[in-house]
Amino acid sequence: MAKPNKKGPAKTVDIFCSKCREKLFKYRKGGKGALLKCFKERIVDDYTTQPCQCPKCEQVFARDMLIRGTPAFKMIGGKVIMK
Repeated sequence: MAKPNKKGPAKTVDIFCSKCREKLFKYRKGGKGALLKCFKERIVDDYTTQPCQCPKCEQVFARDMLIRGTPAFKMIGGKVIMK
């Protein structure tokens, strides 16, 4: 399969923890579907101190994995919201 475009889309979304509403990422998202994964190279601003863990409530919101040979965070359903 093809790797994701490094530059990515121009549109950015803010990703928040669904439990405490703490801001986690600013991410360049393509398309209008649900947020299933975040490619690390498309994250503009990272507000977390530990990977895949909310800095405020310490809830684990994602899993670190390789998707199409590229490092990414696979989101756990219902743990994050985006605006």
